[in-house]
Amino acid sequence: MNPKVILSAIIATLFVMMISCSDSQTQNRADTKQEVSNNLIRVMTFNIRYDNPGDGENAWFNRKEFVASTIRLHQADVVGVQEALLHQLEDLSEQLPEFSWTGTGRNADGGGEYSAILYRTDRFEMIETDTFWLSESPDVPGSRSWDAAYPRIATWARLSDKKSNDEVVVLNTHFDHIGELARVESAKQILDTVPKIAEGLPIVVMGDLNTTENGEPYTVLAESTLSDGRKLLDGFYHSVHGHHGPSSTWTGFTNIVPDRRIDYIFVSDDITVNQHAALADQSDGLFPSDHLPVLAEIELP
Repeated sequence: MNPKVILSAIIATLFVMMISCSDSQTQNRADTKQEVSNNLIRVMTFNIRYDNPGDGENAWFNRKEFVASTIRLHQADVVGVQEALLHQLEDLSEQLPEFSWTGTGRNADGGGEYSAILYRTDRFEMIETDTFWLSESPDVPGSRSWDAAYPRIATWARLSDKKSNDEVVVLNTHFDHIGELARVESAKQILDTVPKIAEGLPIVVMGDLNTTENGEPYTVLAESTLSDGRKLLDGFYHSVHGHHGPSSTWTGFTNIVPDRRIDYIFVSDDITVNQHAALADQSDGLFPSDHLPVLAEIELP
């Protein structure tokens, strides 16, 4: 056989082998990326501001699509919303059909503001859920104690990840804006209650605490030990890649007010926080709410 023909055949064979190897490596990288992404969950806490017609251009009717698109754009898997009224949750359900939600209103009749939990139904199955009141009678709807101005609640859900079969307990809450003692006692109540609910499962506690990190309620949550020996970690300080965005979360719809970080995502210390951010999205100069949403990308153990 002609040596030139043999050489050409060898070169062609080597070229095919190189392409095949390259394709295999690319596929392996894609598989690895998919495997990693399956273990990550993006959780968000978002005080969406109750529907107050007196808010003018910032009234809910003018903001609802922006609130929904903020959740969608940042690819949240689980969202804890505060101040939500039932029709606001219904609006979000219409805008975000990929989500379901759980919760009840804080009033005795089940109406009023919700601290609801939204979750992607293609990603999670809800195993169990409940709401308790931040009071000395937590099982009594509408109850309030200490110096609280309003009934306050915490809604929790035990979610099973359809991709990994891992389970996580997510708790969403909204502390009183007036009662200093009520906020401290609410923090203690959550610290006492959540490990009983979780029974060793990973825990996410999030919400609007109406206190900065200099306040006692924050200290109770961030510096105490749970009854099962774990601690709650503030994602702001425990993110692998640090915090992204403003260090304050209160805007009043106008400007980000310095030193007003009052919205938090805490995780049990067996969860890794990869990324943490306060999202300062605006549309034509307007914020989606009077609070910034807070987002964390977490990895379950």
